[in-house]
Amino acid sequence: MTKPFLILQLRPETEAADDEYAAILRKGELEAAQTHRIRLDQQDLPDDLRLADYAGVIVGGGPGCVSDAPEDKTPQEARIEAAVLSLMPRITGEDIPFLGCCYGIGILGKHLGGDVAKRAHGEPVGTADCTVTAEAGDDPLLEGIPGRFAAFVGHKEALQDLPEGCVHLVASPTCPFQMVRYGANVYATQFHPEADAAGFETRIRIYRHKGYFPPETADELIAMCRAAEVHAPERILRNFITRYA
Repeated sequence: MTKPFLILQLRPETEAADDEYAAILRKGELEAAQTHRIRLDQQDLPDDLRLADYAGVIVGGGPGCVSDAPEDKTPQEARIEAAVLSLMPRITGEDIPFLGCCYGIGILGKHLGGDVAKRAHGEPVGTADCTVTAEAGDDPLLEGIPGRFAAFVGHKEALQDLPEGCVHLVASPTCPFQMVRYGANVYATQFHPEADAAGFETRIRIYRHKGYFPPETADELIAMCRAAEVHAPERILRNFITRYA
């Protein structure tokens, strides 16, 4: 590997951010030295940031929603959103390798002028029954992925339609647009490719009062996640790392 991956994190809760970063390293088979981690809740993007210096960009999840009205976003959420959006013209214009996870599909959709909203297709914390679409063809990020697989999800907003120029890669009955590609190298997933049961247990505990689920159901959700068989999504993350390293 000659260039590191740029990991942009949006979670203001240190335990959640650290757990997510560790999961990206573990599931992507990366060493910390092979990444440049920026927690956007704590620091701004460097003025001299050069995307050409990176093998690819990975955007993690977070509690913010791009579809919220400006007055409903905290100053921190607005600043984080603006920072990630500021990179998208270069990423999509130059077809720079990009993997947006959960929040990242909202960012890509908003940048492309798509309809990102809470009207439909939000999913409670748990698993989604995902299916690879016919349009996916032989997409390299789906190499080794079964035609049907389970993935961890939990989000309030979603793409309401397919943004112009995107290819629809993965669908589910509860949320049609689970994974899309723009150009040849720009990807986004609604599910969490880095997540496993232990990671979701951490997030359930941290976000139990953030409106994703009734707080009293937290223990039930944790038990459900522990029982779930979720393996394929991490292969998508590893395929991304392998392809662009």
